[in-house]
Amino acid sequence: MRTSIATVCLSGTLDEKLRAAAHAGFDGVEIFEPDFLASPRSPEDIRGIAADLGLSLDLYQPFRDFEGVSPELHRANLRRAAAKFDLMTRFGIDTLLLCSNVATAKSGDDQLAASQLRDLGDLAAAHGVRVAYEALAWGRFVDGYEHAARLVRLADHDAIGICLDSFHILSKGHDPEAIETIPGDKVFFVQMADAPQLSLDVLSWSRHYRVFPGEGAFDLGRFLGHLLRTGYDGPISLEVFNDTFRQSDPEETAIDAMRSLVLLQEQGRDWLDRHGGLGSAGGALAARERLDLDVAPAAAPPVDFNYVEVRSDDLDALRTALAQLGFADRGVHRSKPVELWTQGAARLVLGPTGGVGSAPAVAGLGFGVVDQDAAAARALAFRAAPVAREQAVGEERLVGFRAPDGSEAFFGDAGDGEPHWIGEFGTAGAADGQVDEDAAGTGILRVDHVNLAQPWQHFDAAVLFYSTVVGLAATPSTEVAAPIGLVRSQVLRTADGGVRVALNLAPSGDTGGAILPQHLAFATDDALGVARAARARGLAPLPIPANYYDDLDARYELDPGLLASLRELNVLYDRDAAGEFLHFYTGAIGSVFFEVVERRGGYEGYGAGNAPVRLAAQYERRRAGSAADAAVVAGPR
Repeated sequence: MRTSIATVCLSGTLDEKLRAAAHAGFDGVEIFEPDFLASPRSPEDIRGIAADLGLSLDLYQPFRDFEGVSPELHRANLRRAAAKFDLMTRFGIDTLLLCSNVATAKSGDDQLAASQLRDLGDLAAAHGVRVAYEALAWGRFVDGYEHAARLVRLADHDAIGICLDSFHILSKGHDPEAIETIPGDKVFFVQMADAPQLSLDVLSWSRHYRVFPGEGAFDLGRFLGHLLRTGYDGPISLEVFNDTFRQSDPEETAIDAMRSLVLLQEQGRDWLDRHGGLGSAGGALAARERLDLDVAPAAAPPVDFNYVEVRSDDLDALRTALAQLGFADRGVHRSKPVELWTQGAARLVLGPTGGVGSAPAVAGLGFGVVDQDAAAARALAFRAAPVAREQAVGEERLVGFRAPDGSEAFFGDAGDGEPHWIGEFGTAGAADGQVDEDAAGTGILRVDHVNLAQPWQHFDAAVLFYSTVVGLAATPSTEVAAPIGLVRSQVLRTADGGVRVALNLAPSGDTGGAILPQHLAFATDDALGVARAARARGLAPLPIPANYYDDLDARYELDPGLLASLRELNVLYDRDAAGEFLHFYTGAIGSVFFEVVERRGGYEGYGAGNAPVRLAAQYERRRAGSAADAAVVAGPR
């Protein structure tokens, strides 16, 4: 499939946008006119740069407010169009995007609009170019693709075709099935964009909140499937207006964009396989082959968390908290400056950052997979950046890739019992790697989920990374109230819940995780027992206000003994139709804290109703700590 991207998707100068698109592997670009107007380069210069980078120039856009106008304005519009066609000739671009009229149309008469489009077609043909007519979702008289297709049929001109934009179609709730009624040779261009489901006027939604395929709520696999059945064989392009993308590194954004197109092709293939049937393209197989879909190789989703890695220049507080929770020190790695702490199947690797004064932070996630090579091949197909890892002779192979926020995801072999790499630890720390059975706990079973705070510029990219590269399924996003405002949260998980990664959108400026720290949640079948044993070892859990427990009693009418234990141990509680949820938290250690969770029955949630209480408690503790630090600095008065 030929891929393209509109320069409006990327930040930077036009030169930087072209280099970023080429670096990410795109075949071509759309030239967004404001990017050209702001460039000091001539069309010939840009054409040469693109050719040197191996990029085609696929579309010039946008041309606005043409059809349905008075005769006088129509003549002026044709003069305006002639200038654009001359410019396109200098670029070597053969297709102009024409948006349906928003501002100057005086008539909704289809015959008038078609006649004026026909005149435009004559002018375009004389310049050796063509026009792709697109229905804007907020067009004055034409706001749907079926209406636009009808005008193209009425114009009946070889140089007039249609541009299909997934956002304009799906944001209006239009059914893409009718795309199959449009002959493939009259589809001149296709633009793809996803978007979160918002209750917002469509213009604001389009201008600020589009995202790349796989990062929103639209069913773009179905859209592509219907498109392929038309026989269309042109480029699939991305046109995404997004304030965050236009402030982010253009090369990173372009790679994220290409990753989304690989996913889109996989979704389109899967939709065709499920809804094969015969179409005008000759069936699902023929439709797939026509565009030569570049589908990533298959790989099974991860089985479990192999390990979680936390790095810091001061690990003592982490060691203390883990020991209080009942984790055992398994010693230092024989060739790397990292140490291992375990309890049940929960495994934490602690190591230094190599920096100065760095607080603890989650640096990497290890996933157990049934086939490392297949998982790695799929990750590479999704344009994931490999992470180099030193591996001494006899050490187990781990294959790693870098996530958008700079953390690392590693794939290791999943199997029965402990991973073989655990035998690489024990040369220091705990005596010969032996566990002190008296000191170690037995209540924690495994890692239940990992909650990662994402910088504002990486949230959508992280959702796409964990769904494509790691192979987790995204669930709908939610918003949680906190003292810092609403926090957007989205969980990605395997079907059986063996791996769950929750992503939280960190507030702007929270680069160190002080406001919204990361956390690791450990599963147990006895949260009260683990909490009690941890307290006996000296753990001071995150304090929960008495008001919370008073409200809990009012809502659930809990057994008095259970309520008293929850209150005593600072354990929180939730319940739904499937089961119950008990959980408690440690205080934050740098930008990390720990949670212990017990799922009873079929409970699958995360205690979302308790999140505001937890966030407020953490906020209060952070403020109290800051005030104490300030008092120490100021000294006695």
